[in-house]
Amino acid sequence: MRKRYFRVAVAALIIGGLAAASATAKTTRTTKSTSSNLLVGINDEAFTLYGDPASAFETLQSLHAQVIRVNLYWGGNTWAVANKKPANAANPGDPAYNWSLYDRLDRYAANAGIKVLLSIVGTPSWANGGAGRTHAPTSFATLEAFAKAAAMRYSGTYVPPPAQADTTLAPATSPLPAIKLWTAWNEPNNPVFLLPQYKKVHGKNIVWSAYEYARICNAIYAGIHTQSGEKVACGVTDPKGNDVASSSRSSVDPLSFLIAAHEYGMKTFDAYAHNPYASAGAESPTFVPKGKDARRTQLGNISQLLALISKYYGPKHLWITEYGYQTNPPDTTIMGVSWAKQAAYLKQAYAMARKNPRIDMMLWFLVRDQPQITGWQSGLETVNDVHKPAWNAFASIAAST
Repeated sequence: MRKRYFRVAVAALIIGGLAAASATAKTTRTTKSTSSNLLVGINDEAFTLYGDPASAFETLQSLHAQVIRVNLYWGGNTWAVANKKPANAANPGDPAYNWSLYDRLDRYAANAGIKVLLSIVGTPSWANGGAGRTHAPTSFATLEAFAKAAAMRYSGTYVPPPAQADTTLAPATSPLPAIKLWTAWNEPNNPVFLLPQYKKVHGKNIVWSAYEYARICNAIYAGIHTQSGEKVACGVTDPKGNDVASSSRSSVDPLSFLIAAHEYGMKTFDAYAHNPYASAGAESPTFVPKGKDARRTQLGNISQLLALISKYYGPKHLWITEYGYQTNPPDTTIMGVSWAKQAAYLKQAYAMARKNPRIDMMLWFLVRDQPQITGWQSGLETVNDVHKPAWNAFASIAAST
């Protein structure tokens, strides 16, 4: 899977059958085969958050991107807001907080007319006894308070205190632009982002990541919804999982994860999010995993996830928060496809998303290939700024949405 920003290097539940069909979505969207309401955007924080935002947002404008997704790190790395414990976690102006990178991105995005999607992720050491950023907080009230602070800061009316204001971007009295799109964590069914995946309770292995995630989702949803007009997506799941509690790298398939999260008390959300990557370059967007891989949920069988969402939460809509195909060159593994095939797959994938009235958003992973060959190479351009055919394909799709 993707080795990206948060990745420094690199079932006890017996599952019943899925609902046979997805419920009809109650929606104001058009029911035509092509939806003009699909948000088309990019997920690339290295390019925008801690890169050169002036250049990055000019590029995003040239691509006609409508939304940019980045992680809002609560704690655990250089870019985190709350590595220091705040005296009042619900106060966005608490002097322990460092919002500078996010404030900067927020103002650049607003000037460019691009929406921002923030994914709250990563636990600070003070919130979980030093267990590490991939472990849930000891008290979920601390996470809810942080989400409340984030929502207040980016409500559209908040003026940062003088010590937190960057007057090089806007007058000190200027409120920060509004951000209304959020996700709760990232790929919680993947051990790269949430540990442990399983835990033995009363002699049985349970999907502990889903138990913890239900509380993560509830806390972030409650904190963000202290402001009006917000949308919070939960899930944000990885497309696959080995479902082996005894594995040295246990993970949970997205269907089993959703079932468990519901059973363990995940209350509600405004949308569900999923990252339906293919597992190899030979798998086109229409590919449907079979047999032992049938629970792997990619774009070609996304209906099984939508059916399960409908079963437990009604006809909620779906955000595709990451998608992409790596290219060869430079990736010579089974993941790499030719530049031409990447462009063809991109067009096909977006056409599929547009035809599905329950998919509201689809974000391509990376504008630019990651520089390390062990990273991810699904960019629309190379590390040397050479545009792949997918560049024009993406720009054309985004411009027509």
